[in-house]
Amino acid sequence: MRKILVTGGCGFIGSHFIRHLLTKYDGYEVVNLDKLTYAGNPDNLLDVQDSKRYRFVHGDICDTELVGKLVREVDAIVNFAAESHVDRSLLEPAPFIRTDVHGTYSLLSAAAASGNIERILQMSTDEVYGDVPAPQRSKETDILRPRSPYSASKAGGDMQAIAFIETYSLPIVLARPCNNVGPNQYPEKMAPLFITNAMEDQPLPVYGDGQQVRDWLFVEDDCEALDLLLHKGQPGEVYNIGADNERPNMEVVEGILRLLGKPRDLIRYVQDRPGHDRRYALDWSKIAALGWKPRHDFETALEKTVAFYVDNRWWWEKIKSGSFRAYYEKQYGERLASARAVPPA
Repeated sequence: MRKILVTGGCGFIGSHFIRHLLTKYDGYEVVNLDKLTYAGNPDNLLDVQDSKRYRFVHGDICDTELVGKLVREVDAIVNFAAESHVDRSLLEPAPFIRTDVHGTYSLLSAAAASGNIERILQMSTDEVYGDVPAPQRSKETDILRPRSPYSASKAGGDMQAIAFIETYSLPIVLARPCNNVGPNQYPEKMAPLFITNAMEDQPLPVYGDGQQVRDWLFVEDDCEALDLLLHKGQPGEVYNIGADNERPNMEVVEGILRLLGKPRDLIRYVQDRPGHDRRYALDWSKIAALGWKPRHDFETALEKTVAFYVDNRWWWEKIKSGSFRAYYEKQYGERLASARAVPPA
C-alpha cells in the first residue's frame, strides 16, 4: 500500500487522517478528493499542502468519470466524503442521499471496475444503530435503526458497502466511530458551536433538557483506530470505535463554560429537534482485540479542543461571519426567541 485516495479530506476527520498518514508513513502518497462544500475547508491542511506526497483534487465523489480515473491511480481508498450534520439533514435531506448513498455507490463501482484496490475503509457512524437505552451497547451485528435522514443515508452507504463485499468481493472494512471532538471541527457541531458562542458571550442553545448522552472520542484517537483498520482490519467486517467517555450534553456544556471562565447564564434551553436520539453507546471490544484503545480521556479531549478555538480565532471567525449566519438563524432563530433559562420539567 503506497498511494491512498482519501475522499472528503478537507473535512474535520478527513484532514486529521491525511495529516496522520503523511506524518507516520514516509513512503505514502495521498490524493485528496473533496468537493469543498461549506464544511470542506482547505485551511485544515495548510501545513501539508506543499508536500510532494500530497495532491488535492477538487471534485465530487458522484462524478463517475473523475472517480474512476483517480481510483485507477491508487492502492487503497478511505471514504470520508459525506454530508454529516443531523440538523441540516432535517432541513434538506436530498444532498445527504446524493453524497452518502449515491456517492458511495459511485466510489465502490469504480473500485470494482479497477480490480487493483487492496483495501477500502468506509466511514460510518454510531448513529446508524439509533437510540440505545442504558445500559445496552450497540454491537456490530445489531440491526440498524436510523432515525434521521443523516443516519439513514449513512446506513444506506453501509448497505452499499456490504452489497459490494458480497457481490464483487471488494476488500472493504467498515468503521463506526462515536462522536468525534477536536480541532478544526466545523462550528455547526455542538462542541465547537458552544465553545465559539461562549467566547463571543452568545447564547448556548441546548436542545430539550440537555440530558442526551454521547460517547466523546478525540479525533487523533479516531485516526489511530482508522489507521489500524486500514492496515489490519479484516475485509468484510464492521468495527465500532468507542471511547468510554459517555457524557450527557449538559456536562459537556458545563465543561466548556468552566474552561472558558464563562457564566452559566449563557445557557438557553430550546425546542428539541424531531427524532433526537437520547443515547448512543458502543461495544468496541472488537477493535480493542486488535490492540487499539483511546489515549485521551474526556477531560483532556475537551481541554485540547477548547484550546484550539481559543488560539485560532482566525480559523473560525471567518466561517461564522459568512453563510453560516443564515443557517444559524434558520436553525436557532425561532428556538432562541422562545428559549428558557431553566430546563423543561
